[in-house]
Amino acid sequence: MHSLETLVAVLKEKMNARQFPATPASLYEPNEYFLSIGGKRIRPVLCLMGNELFGEISEDAYHAAIGIELFHNFTLIHDDIMDKAPLRRGMQTVHVKYSEPTALLAGDVMLIRAYEHLNKINSHYLHAVLSVFNKTAREICEGQQLDMDFERQEKVGLNDYLRMIELKTSVLLAASLQIGVILGGGGLDNQHQAYLFGKNLGLAFQVQDDYLDAFGDPGKFGKQVGGDILANKKTFLLIKAMEVASGAQLEEMNALLSGDMPDKVERMLSIFRECGVDSWAQALKDQYQQKAFRHLDNMAVPSGRKQALSDLARYLVEREH
Repeated sequence: MHSLETLVAVLKEKMNARQFPATPASLYEPNEYFLSIGGKRIRPVLCLMGNELFGEISEDAYHAAIGIELFHNFTLIHDDIMDKAPLRRGMQTVHVKYSEPTALLAGDVMLIRAYEHLNKINSHYLHAVLSVFNKTAREICEGQQLDMDFERQEKVGLNDYLRMIELKTSVLLAASLQIGVILGGGGLDNQHQAYLFGKNLGLAFQVQDDYLDAFGDPGKFGKQVGGDILANKKTFLLIKAMEVASGAQLEEMNALLSGDMPDKVERMLSIFRECGVDSWAQALKDQYQQKAFRHLDNMAVPSGRKQALSDLARYLVEREH
């Protein structure tokens, strides 16, 4: 069994190898640049871990893992365009560095390259893998559209937000693990349990992300605390606060959302604490984490083989950055 650190190192080496042709450089260099920015590589790691539940990691699992990571990066390039984001992990986004039309094409060809990797999978597994992958790709597009719709909506319900996060974030974590299980020869029940583990882990991960943005230690978090508040992003914390706030608190929140006062972050965080959404978010995260672990326990696999997944889950949900 491989540790999380070992799998991340192996994937880093594989992803550092050139993924695209040299020409036309104006199309392919932006993608090589974006891949060089790196990232946690959590989704392909989940694919490899899912495969390793049932034996040695197969070559098919590496093809799938790279395809999944390329697909994820395709979504990030296009998300950055839609969000008009200037930076990704502290580096210029593709549309800023190269141009928006180039970024669109670069994202498109990243998606095509993902399918080329998936097409290398043994034909015995290919149909099942593509069924999961294509359903997930469609759901992620739905989630992104809901996210954009919510930006224009004055009020978003907690259940609607949860559904958006499930589609935009959780389903790819879940599918990555399920694809690994498929390639390891896991049966339908193990695939189902793996998928639900990944889905609940994704929800816990997002709750923690929203929490850290508001209440994280700036020295550990690695980016500006309160960025979501400054951007008026609808997060778990804001939606819950608006549900439970008193009339006066709601009035102050609406004033903060419509203005750019210098103490906006401090005032919003004060309301969050008064409404108890900081402790509520931690309890919600724990709830999803516990659900995830129940599904991991339900997998008909020796417990020793599940340790790496358990360690990864704890790292993702209990991280401080």
